[in-house]
Amino acid sequence: MEAINPGPSIPASQASLLLSSFTTFLTLTLHTLLYHRALYPQTTFLTARALNLPVHQSRHPGLCTWINDAVSSVAAQLRKGAVRRIAVGMHAAKSFDVLERWVFDVETFPIGWGDREEATYNPVMIEGAEEEDGVNWTDVNEALRGALRRVAHAAEMMPPLPEGSTFTLAVELRDEASAPIGATSSTLDPLSAESSTTD
Repeated sequence: MEAINPGPSIPASQASLLLSSFTTFLTLTLHTLLYHRALYPQTTFLTARALNLPVHQSRHPGLCTWINDAVSSVAAQLRKGAVRRIAVGMHAAKSFDVLERWVFDVETFPIGWGDREEATYNPVMIEGAEEEDGVNWTDVNEALRGALRRVAHAAEMMPPLPEGSTFTLAVELRDEASAPIGATSSTLDPLSAESSTTD
């Protein structure tokens, strides 16, 4: 079995903050995709600001809970260093054929992310956060802002999805990573059209 690449070397406290920043970005990205791909009525979203950009956030409590739970599950796997890619798939309503994939390659992320308790404070969302322990938070903030804007622009420029389309959030594990407890073979293939979906 091949050893897991430990990724960049940064202090655990900074890695934990970086993970928190990325999971915030992932949450924003999910809301952005659902808004611009019109999987939910745009009137059910409110406009706010994050990363110094206007962002759209669903007001539907069930959807917000689902997104938060899904991102927490992804974060748990990221914290273990088990994730290679995160995929958001858009599926046709009845056939569940994959219509689009939005893939985030996280294979070079650090393996050690610090303690979960440290992950609540997020300096990336604070303008002018100072560089600490080798992490340039201004660069991180700019990279996340640029990525979110690029996703939003691409999503709003694409032709509309068919009526009733749905989506999934899937994690592709590294070859050497163990599957999460309770995972089945049908939940482990992020790119198959048979992946589980949400309504």
